[in-house]
Amino acid sequence: MTTTEYIDRIFGSLLLAGIGDALGAPTELWSIDEIMSRFGGMVSRFEEPTADTFAGANNGRRGEVTDDASQMYYLARHVSKVGGPLDQDGWVACLLDWASTSPKASFMGPSTLALVNALRGGQNFDTVGVVGNSSRKLTTMGNTNGAAMRVAPLGLIHPGNIEAACDAAVVTCLPSHDTDVAISSACAVASGCAVAVTGADVSEIVRACRDGAMRGAQLAVLHARVPPGPRLLKRLDMALEIAAGATDDRQFLYDLDAAIGASVLASESVPTAIAIFAYAGGDPLRTVALAATVGNDTDTVATMSGALAGAMHGRQGLPPGLYEEFMAVNNGEFGFEELAVGLGRIAARNAAHA
Repeated sequence: MTTTEYIDRIFGSLLLAGIGDALGAPTELWSIDEIMSRFGGMVSRFEEPTADTFAGANNGRRGEVTDDASQMYYLARHVSKVGGPLDQDGWVACLLDWASTSPKASFMGPSTLALVNALRGGQNFDTVGVVGNSSRKLTTMGNTNGAAMRVAPLGLIHPGNIEAACDAAVVTCLPSHDTDVAISSACAVASGCAVAVTGADVSEIVRACRDGAMRGAQLAVLHARVPPGPRLLKRLDMALEIAAGATDDRQFLYDLDAAIGASVLASESVPTAIAIFAYAGGDPLRTVALAATVGNDTDTVATMSGALAGAMHGRQGLPPGLYEEFMAVNNGEFGFEELAVGLGRIAARNAAHA
């Protein structure tokens, strides 16, 4: 693939992830029935977030991204600036820059917030969330989906290279999401994006997500804690089985919500996002519409599934209307063309030296 082709697919991934985020912002914490009643079916248009959503409570606007995609864009900007390699200090500096300068930082999730507060207070992040005087952290600390929601750029710059995508993803996990579930989840999304950007089909992308989840679990044994609770790969296989047997959109979402869930926990929202991508056949609008309708942490689910579908189809797959409105609201803050060009050049270089 040429550099131009990588740029095109990366632009599609970044934009569809953001479109999904903005579609899901007004439906976050709602149920499937509540969402479908308001929208007359699947979510396919931007709405002003209401006060009973995180976006609405933080003065989010129609078509505007939340902390999910904005963290991803800050990461993309940092990676582009340094030329690709990401170390722990660089990632922490990037995160603190986002927390200090982004208007979306007020949406910050619990694991990321705990880390940011610790770093600002001069505390060692290894001690954040520990139980008593032990070295164990609370089971919920680090098991959330923050690492997976922002990790797409680290897959996009490593075309077809699951190992490199996972190694890069782990760097962004360890400060705040240092559990096997969170690392496995981030590696699943990064690996899916790494393969999607090569022009692979849905089955190959889903297989890459599974391979990444396995690789992440292996890396977590070396670098992080394996707390009690659901394992990502097991939940992913369950979610994909539901997707494979589904024939009706609404029933598919009901079944996915009942068996897997779509909460802020990575073991729920990440398998759900990948299963939605698989069920939709990677179709860009169907993928983010279903994700924004599944209920609960809709903006995060739609960000992750949108990153996969966007990388698969590139710029031409972006939904007209939504694309133009999204650009008008968000491009001034992030400069998507520049982000895609920077990442695309790194991707082409990495592919050439793989």
